[in-house]
Amino acid sequence: MYRVGKIDREIYHCIAEDIVTDEVIITVVQIMHIRERHPNDYELFSTYFDEIIRDPDYIIEAKKPNTALILKEIKDVKEVFKMVLRLITSKDNFD
Repeated sequence: MYRVGKIDREIYHCIAEDIVTDEVIITVVQIMHIRERHPNDYELFSTYFDEIIRDPDYIIEAKKPNTALILKEIKDVKEVFKMVLRLITSKDNFD
C-alpha cells in the first residue's frame, strides 16, 4: 500500500457526505490492474496522482457507491487522465 496524497473533502462532498479520511492510498493489486489493462499509464501518470486528486477538472459520480470518476487534463503530456477514486465513509466496514 502506497500513499498517493490527500483530498479536499469539501470538493468530494458531491460524491459522499460523510468521508472519514482525506488520505488516498493505492495498493499493489490496483497498480497491477493499471499496468495490465492500461499499459504504460502507471509509469506515465503516477507522478501526477497527487495533483489529479487535489485539483481535478471534473468530478463525476460513478456507478459504484461512494466512488468518483476524476478527470484532469495533464498539460505536460497533453492528455486527459481519468482516475477512479473510492471514498471511505462511516458506513464502510473497516475490518
